[in-house]
Amino acid sequence: MDKMTEKAGLLPPDYLPDLLASGLHVVFCGTALGRVSAERRAYYAHPGNFFWRALADTGLTPVRLSPEDWPTLIDHGIGLTDVSKSHYGNDAELPAGAFDAAALCDRIAMHQPAILAFTSKAAAAAALGRPTGKVALGFQEEAIGKTRLFVLPSPSGQARRYWNAAMWQALADEVRSLRQMVDLNPPDQLSPVKLD
Repeated sequence: MDKMTEKAGLLPPDYLPDLLASGLHVVFCGTALGRVSAERRAYYAHPGNFFWRALADTGLTPVRLSPEDWPTLIDHGIGLTDVSKSHYGNDAELPAGAFDAAALCDRIAMHQPAILAFTSKAAAAAALGRPTGKVALGFQEEAIGKTRLFVLPSPSGQARRYWNAAMWQALADEVRSLRQMVDLNPPDQLSPVKLD
């Protein structure tokens, strides 16, 4: 485990790669790694984060995985990325230039998952270029190519008062429908590509 001495800071290139492949049902996108996630080199690693619990509770994964199991999500048609791949820390501690919406759009356009699910309004706002107050939960009007955009309430412990498991279940229901369609018409086997 790497020890991060600051609450927020720069990350070296390729510090925690994306989990992307063609044919994914959903890619979850946060703002940036939190300090604990950066230390553990694992997505959504803070013990108070509901991400891994939400995946299991909604049936997106068959069991509750640990943050260090993040590479296995590809086996479930799930990918991971962040709007900022160059910084870690809480949203309020990140510099304005930390977010790279253009690079995110390029990564998503390359792999074309069925759904890009932002794990907070802040992540969606950073990617869509509008204030969080103008971002609604659920599906958005915008798309990246054929990829539909969905905004979830943050699973972070710091955003607990905004937690809404029903929105996570609504996304899971959409993904379940996609999985059933794929079962009827299976694609070629997924081949993971990890990008920064």
